[in-house]
Amino acid sequence: MVCEQILGKLQDFDTSKRSIEYVDIEWHEAFKKVHKKITDKGTEIGIRMDDSILTRGLYQDDVIYVDENKLIVVNTPPCEVIRISLTTGHDRMSAKVCYEIGNRHAPLFWGENNTFITIYNEPMLSMLRKIHGVKAEREMLKLDFSKRISASIHNHHH
Repeated sequence: MVCEQILGKLQDFDTSKRSIEYVDIEWHEAFKKVHKKITDKGTEIGIRMDDSILTRGLYQDDVIYVDENKLIVVNTPPCEVIRISLTTGHDRMSAKVCYEIGNRHAPLFWGENNTFITIYNEPMLSMLRKIHGVKAEREMLKLDFSKRISASIHNHHH
């Protein structure tokens, strides 16, 4: 089975008479056009999206297949992230945090309660912890791509 388009969000479909199968798309795979995957119920699928996926991405609860019996839905599994917060009186350091993360071409997301989220790697965590007035903590989190700040999702280093 080949899935070639995003058909909508899970909440837009009647699920009362259909089974739901989830296919895991990791955060770093969300903007790739071609995938070969197996759903949580063992169905082998191919995903072949058009160029619009390069900017839109595959998000949590995107429906990529539907028939009278089942839906195949994207699941973005939790991953290791760094939650960044600023201590009281250091609000201006948000510019430094955003600059440093952007300079490393890492994705950046809004977090809850005026925090930022980026993908974990040890050099990033170490660098962020050295910035005065910044608290950086490692945790597992399911990324919400609707809260993405940065346009780039590709994580590489110079």
